[in-house]
Amino acid sequence: MDGQASFPLGPSSLTEALYESVRKRIVGGEIAPGEKLTEIRLAGEYGVARPTAKACLERLTALGLLRRTTHKTAVVPELDEDDIRDLYLGRETVERAAVAALARMAGLPPAAVRAQAAMKAAVADVELADQVEADIAFHAELVAAVGSRRLSRMHEVILGEVHLTMGRFRAHRVTHGMDVVREHDDILKAIADGDPERAQQCLTCHLDQARARVIGRLHREQASV
Repeated sequence: MDGQASFPLGPSSLTEALYESVRKRIVGGEIAPGEKLTEIRLAGEYGVARPTAKACLERLTALGLLRRTTHKTAVVPELDEDDIRDLYLGRETVERAAVAALARMAGLPPAAVRAQAAMKAAVADVELADQVEADIAFHAELVAAVGSRRLSRMHEVILGEVHLTMGRFRAHRVTHGMDVVREHDDILKAIADGDPERAQQCLTCHLDQARARVIGRLHREQASV
């Protein structure tokens, strides 16, 4: 296809590789809010069969990174302030339950600790994309460590849109990465100390700051139009 972009895929499962590539393009803003994604487009850009492209679109839609219009076209959503507030309400509800449960166990999840170490390394290297990935991983691993399939399933859907907002509004650019690291450390300490109430307080404070950064970026964008 002359003149058409070509995006090579890695050696992992083709569907998984396609999903990861398209997800990163959406989160990174290369595929912008309001932009349409079709099976034909993905099949052409990546050289994959349409059923593979369809499976990718369905997964992205299930996780909130795409929405179906009335004509069933997949579109990158444009989230407004009400969407963001509602998203963080759901996120806080799930994550508060998770950190309280972990604090009652009084043991730190090794995967969350590794994600925190990756976060610190990304901050030291000033790698904003890696900071976002590590931040998302930290919260995902906290919830996963509870061992509840239903809680993890709810959180996976929520995190899809959270990742979208973090990439879309570049919220990590308006704060020093070490501030986020310290907030994570506070959550981990409360869990390790076996203090459910403190763990929830630290988590809520952390998410309040995150929500404020995203909404602040949204307001600045609106004011510049």
